[in-house]
Amino acid sequence: GVVTGGGPGIMEAGNRGAFESKGESVGITIHLPMEQRTNPYLTRSQSFYYFFVRKVMLFYTAQAYVFFPGGFGTLDEFFELVTLVQTHKIDRNTVPLILVGREFWTPLLKYINDTVYEQYSAIDKDDMKLYHLVDTAQEAYDIIIRYPPRKEVYY
Repeated sequence: GVVTGGGPGIMEAGNRGAFESKGESVGITIHLPMEQRTNPYLTRSQSFYYFFVRKVMLFYTAQAYVFFPGGFGTLDEFFELVTLVQTHKIDRNTVPLILVGREFWTPLLKYINDTVYEQYSAIDKDDMKLYHLVDTAQEAYDIIIRYPPRKEVYY
């Protein structure tokens, strides 16, 4: 099964793969002033008004967190999730955080290393090992299968 934000683009691709494989294809959508299209490959969906509730639903039982290039919502989700892992609210050994697209993510990760870590010492060096940077689906898959199936929920 796949759970996404339920919208177009990469979310639609993920939902379509699950849908065409006869798996659960869930969309966790958000009410926005400019409504985004819900993709047609959802077997179930739920819409939320507040982002924080939507994030809990997205994070709650995931086996892997995969982030593709996106806007403020994507960055918000990534930073909240990496904070939950950093503070041991989610066990770092059970759920991988994967950033797909070196071209998009490298400037942000460079800022985290150069400014947040080196200049201000606001995080530990090991905190930059909480996520994986990849370019391909195969690289992401190879990371995901190294993690054990998640049996517990940490919220």
